[in-house]
Amino acid sequence: MTVPHVQTLTGAAITPHLPALAKLRITVFRDWPYIYDGDTAYEENYLKIYDSAPRAAIVFAFDGETIIGASTCLPLADETGNVQAPFVANGFDVSKLFYFGESVLLKTYRGHGLGVKFFEAREAHARSFTTYTTATFCAVQRPQTHPLRPAAFIPLDDFWTHRGYTKQPHLQCKMSWLDLNETEETEKRLMFWTKTL
Repeated sequence: MTVPHVQTLTGAAITPHLPALAKLRITVFRDWPYIYDGDTAYEENYLKIYDSAPRAAIVFAFDGETIIGASTCLPLADETGNVQAPFVANGFDVSKLFYFGESVLLKTYRGHGLGVKFFEAREAHARSFTTYTTATFCAVQRPQTHPLRPAAFIPLDDFWTHRGYTKQPHLQCKMSWLDLNETEETEKRLMFWTKTL
């Protein structure tokens, strides 16, 4: 394994990499806690926002020319209404928030600092506009008794706290997707974390 390098891409530079990112998302999100039964066509359509929203970016991790990880971000104002809703309901100015979407990384490459680089690169991108005061992301909430929950699972709360993020239990949204043990999509609850930029 060579040392992966990280690169932040925007606009049209993202487009050629979307099919590879769609496959990567499906692979990584099959694992707990997302246990997502992904669909390539849906993924490629979903990811188009990142090469069309003017201030969006994707931080890619490459091993040589192979994408082995990625981390997305865009202004919260460009996200869907369900993601914006808890902030609107709590009196936030959505135009001041930058939303960090998913971070996906193949298992082989975890534990070598790429997660930290993903956060650093996205925060640097958000700060480059000087108009955003807060970074935010959300994480799915699964019951302790879920039948697919691994016994050895360790949440990333300590990692996120160490990066300066604070859990916000009053800020939650809902998203729907198909779990591996489901036949139809169901609604999931996700909790937000925030950090002052």
